[in-house]
Order: sequence, then structure tokens, then C-alpha cells
Amino acid sequence: MPDDRNLQDIMHSESFLRELMRRQLRLSSACLGAFLAVLFLLPLLNFAAPEAMSVRLFGFTLSWLILGVGFFPAVWTIAWVFIRRSIALEAQETAEARRGR
Repeated sequence: MPDDRNLQDIMHSESFLRELMRRQLRLSSACLGAFLAVLFLLPLLNFAAPEAMSVRLFGFTLSWLILGVGFFPAVWTIAWVFIRRSIALEAQETAEARRGR
């Protein structure tokens, strides 16, 4: 049978993980929203402004230029922000747990 200290540790770790998971879910949702915006931006631009998207720059249409040059850096940026913010959330939760909230 666990003593009171072990029981407190278990309860604390569950609340710690629950709060961390809640914050990371919010972060994941924001990153998903940003990714979906980037993903659907080009088709929406092609639909809304086909003349502008067919303008040629550097031998490519603007549509292909955005797809080839803009899409991957945008996705990498979203991933970079997610990783950096996720690590910061873990550090913040750990610091709060050590202080005893």
C-alpha cells in the first residue's frame, strides 16, 4: 500500500501531465490552423484572382512560384514554432511544478 508521499507524487504528476497536455493541445490546434491556412491559401488565390496568379515572374507563373518557393518555408516555420513553443511549455510546467504552484 503506497504511503501518503507516493500518493501525492502520483496525483501531482497526473495534474502536471494533464495541464501540459492541455497547453500542447492548444498549441497543436493553433499550428494546425496555420498549416491549413497555408495549405488552402494557394487554391483560394487561384480561384479569387486567376489573372494575378497567372502573371509570370522569373519564367514561372506566380502560382507556381508561391507553391515552389513559399510553401515549404512556411511549413518549416510552423514546425519550428511548434517545437520551440512545445519545449518552452514543458520548461514552464516543470518550473511551476518545482515551485509548487
